[in-house]
Amino acid sequence: MNEHYFYIAETTSTNVLMKEMLQSEALPNGFVVHAGFQSAGRGQGSNTWESAKDKNLLFSLLLRPQQIDAAEFFLVSQMVSLGILHVLRVQTDNENSKHFSIKWPNDIYWKNQKIGGILIENTLQGRSIQTSICGIGLNINQDIFTSDAPNPISLLQITGQTFEIKQLLQEVRSCILKICQFTPDDIRQKYMLHLYRNTGYHPFKTSNFTFYARVIQIESDGKLMLEDTEKQRLTFYFKEVEFIL
Repeated sequence: MNEHYFYIAETTSTNVLMKEMLQSEALPNGFVVHAGFQSAGRGQGSNTWESAKDKNLLFSLLLRPQQIDAAEFFLVSQMVSLGILHVLRVQTDNENSKHFSIKWPNDIYWKNQKIGGILIENTLQGRSIQTSICGIGLNINQDIFTSDAPNPISLLQITGQTFEIKQLLQEVRSCILKICQFTPDDIRQKYMLHLYRNTGYHPFKTSNFTFYARVIQIESDGKLMLEDTEKQRLTFYFKEVEFIL
């Protein structure tokens, strides 16, 4: 992986650094920027990401998707989520592995706690995605969280074991690149299968009201379709609705 790998001890954001590198050189598909610490790591929207120095896996992966229409950009997030999920499950025993899931739109959960997050930034060429910079943060060896994030957890806290960060990075990268070869329909089906709270009715909230609903599907542009207890179907884009944990 050496020719596809760049490590820096500290940076503001691996996504920002990747974008700067792309301005001066043509980086290959699968290129990784890996940091020991991010001083301004962020998630979706204005969310920030807490991570102790050298304890967790913080990196950006460059993908050059083949023939993904801009309107179906969420497919990239689905591929990345599935790759991460597979690797985390392999690290744990059967009892713990079954509790990993993908929380729409871009979080990785163990039970009701967040172990990872994804931030994807795309560039377009015509109507297709040219590059996807996939920022990934996974809580691996951190044992204490001090921010006001409501529900973080790490692989160490789940298993009682510490892990070799770079080895996990190699496994995640390899798995994501493999999943990129799957058909779009297969990716979408697997994503739904591993979605957080994908069966039964659960509480949700918007800025105006709370309600119970079940997940019906994820549309190609990433919108979440729910059906409430009165059989009314509702669709929401990112940040328009939240799970009540």
